Amino acid sequence: MTLNIQPTDLTLGATVTGVNLAALDEAAWRSIESAFYTYGVLVFPQQHLSAEAQLAFASRFGEIEVLVEGMKTVPLSNKAEDGKILEASSDRMKLLKGNEGWHTDSSYMPLAAKASVLSAHVVPSVGGQTEWADARAAYDALDQPMKNRLAKLVATHSYFYSQAKLGHEVKAGSGYGFFEGEPPRRPLVKVHPNTGRPALYIGRHAGQIEGLSMAEAETLLDELMAFICQPPRLLTHTWTPGDVVLWDNRCLLHRARPYDYREARVMMHTRIKGSPATETALNF
Repeated sequence: MTLNIQPTDLTLGATVTGVNLAALDEAAWRSIESAFYTYGVLVFPQQHLSAEAQLAFASRFGEIEVLVEGMKTVPLSNKAEDGKILEASSDRMKLLKGNEGWHTDSSYMPLAAKASVLSAHVVPSVGGQTEWADARAAYDALDQPMKNRLAKLVATHSYFYSQAKLGHEVKAGSGYGFFEGEPPRRPLVKVHPNTGRPALYIGRHAGQIEGLSMAEAETLLDELMAFICQPPRLLTHTWTPGDVVLWDNRCLLHRARPYDYREARVMMHTRIKGSPATETALNF
């Protein structure tokens, strides 16, 4: 097989073919790593990775975040353990629906995520796509007065806050691994540790901005979100079973799209921890 990396005509994203992620040689790995930093999100069609192979691929990018106790690759699924479709009113389904809001993974944790790997196993007949938005290109497109305004702003990030806005109260000790301490504080502009490119670092978990009222903060965040998430900074992927997607949480937002929740959707998710040197929440 010959590795082929085909960029989109957008500001982000590329499709990678001619490679078996379960058996990467060093040359292919280096090409993929370079493309990851360049394009932010890479789509690998028809890989059909086992959970073990997905974990091995994700581990090339760094230490894995344990999302559920004892599990490093976890199902994002509307199917219960007995195979039945979850009730829409269930806590797990409300958490899945929360993923339909724009976000970056683990920004609500003391150590935010570096990257994520998601694979499709069962997909609905319509809908259920995943979208990514390029927060690097969005920052580049801001005018200088807005860049100056954002330069020193800091926001708190909380899963409890973002789910509460949807009317879903996440209970402490729920077992989903959410951080229950003081919400982490993060700058609205993040400089990528590998590329040096600044990006807007917001998403649905971002709430209070220091120095602004809550109403002012929400208005600013809504304006920035709308600015980020529009063409040509927007990539949509319609899943086929076997597809694998890798993306950089440090410079992109992503969200799941709705579908008929009476149909099964089974995805497998692996999340890579960020470096403590660059992804630790502000503590001053």
